[in-house]
Amino acid sequence: MYVDKTDIVWQLANNGHTYNYLSRPRRFGKSVLVDTLQAYFEGRRDLFEGLKIMELEHEWTARPVIRLDMSRGGASEATVRSYLNNVFMDYEEDYDIVKRDGDSLADRFYRIVRTAYRQTGQQVAILIDEYDSPLQHSWHTPEHEACTAVYREVFAILKADDEMERFVFITGITKFTQISFFSVLNNLSNISFDAEYADICGISKQEVLDNFMPEIEQMAEANGWTADETLANLKAFYDGYHFCMDNMVDVYNPFSLVNALADKRLRCYWASSGSTTLLPKFVDDMEIRLKDFDNCSILSYVLETSDVTGGGAELFMYQSGYLTIKGYEDGIYHLGIPNHEVRQALYETVLPALAMRKRGDIQSMQAFLRLYMSNYNLDEAKKNLKALVADVPYSNKKLASMDMEERYRLIFSTIFNAIGFRVEVERMLVTGRIDMVVYATRYIYVMELKLSNNGGLAAAEQQIKACGYMEPFKADKRKVIGLAVELDSEGKGLIDWKAVE
Repeated sequence: MYVDKTDIVWQLANNGHTYNYLSRPRRFGKSVLVDTLQAYFEGRRDLFEGLKIMELEHEWTARPVIRLDMSRGGASEATVRSYLNNVFMDYEEDYDIVKRDGDSLADRFYRIVRTAYRQTGQQVAILIDEYDSPLQHSWHTPEHEACTAVYREVFAILKADDEMERFVFITGITKFTQISFFSVLNNLSNISFDAEYADICGISKQEVLDNFMPEIEQMAEANGWTADETLANLKAFYDGYHFCMDNMVDVYNPFSLVNALADKRLRCYWASSGSTTLLPKFVDDMEIRLKDFDNCSILSYVLETSDVTGGGAELFMYQSGYLTIKGYEDGIYHLGIPNHEVRQALYETVLPALAMRKRGDIQSMQAFLRLYMSNYNLDEAKKNLKALVADVPYSNKKLASMDMEERYRLIFSTIFNAIGFRVEVERMLVTGRIDMVVYATRYIYVMELKLSNNGGLAAAEQQIKACGYMEPFKADKRKVIGLAVELDSEGKGLIDWKAVE
């Protein structure tokens, strides 16, 4: 399957800018985009038959292409130098360049570009994929500055070779400004926020409908859903990304969407492929701060221009795909978590730190809690929730600034999000404020939390009934269960709960 974006690719290749930079989250199709650009600049017309670009391109000039994939560069100066040395050796062999003793990597890069230009008589296209991978993985290690120094040395020649370069395209996730891409290429065009390229990576809703309906119908049949229900579920799990204030087209995570359609199941594909491993390097106290990131704001110039190492947690989380643009006004971007998959991945990542347990020690309790709540076995669910919450509000000193009920709300919402349920905290009604609504597959749990010294179970049950907390959800096809919850006022955990039907 190939979702045809070649009209946008042609526009990018012919937009008049020599130097172009695009930031998108991992697994969003940046490498496929680079593949397409490489084939285009190599004049591979045969690969584009039947695609939109055929109506736009008429010359199909074959140009030399130099492509670097820095995701293969490791996380140290030695591995970056080794990768560049091996790639340059291949290009030197292609162009019959004799490597001279004492040549630096920058010297060799310059000679490759110059020789390719002179031998072919055509300006060179230079494509640098995942430029920031070594810089990300070396961040907060002694190797980071050494890796940065290699970048400054090698890529400074891009500016010196500009008369020989037709097109330079750099992709990455995060922006490190203290390297030669951003400090030397002062005419670098950052297209990451441009309206015409908002969906150049990822898959839009219209592209889903145009290209994947047979697979959607197969997924629907496999799960006993209608096609519309399947589309709604796919949207909730994988859609919701926006990359431009002037073009708020919804973009699906392509990696997760394609895997879900192939497996005919809703799973957290993006996170399980390793996307959360860098979070602790860039975000401190994630388990406490996560609830605030779902509705946060950032100045536009910070989001669009700042270095990830000094731009704050929100900047890293946006660039990495954990947050997306929800709105824009008066120089301020409003950010939030894009979809259910990302939300579950984030909460699952922070739960061990919040519960002060090793991940392996709580996996079984999480699994059983989900199973029992999905099947309305509240007695068994209570046992597992008690075990997960025991002593945490009292023992976790990072929670000390919160009042006790707020601590419980944070812990409960983290647990329920981490096991894959959708959660609303402090849902406002005309009659009052519901502490928490938990959406399971077949049930909706409307929860009222009360401390033991504030009326406990009886007060929670009375409030659910008196305020009609269950009424707004009864139109849903799922069964609505009120859940009165009593919590230890000293922070020792869950005492009891009771269903209110």
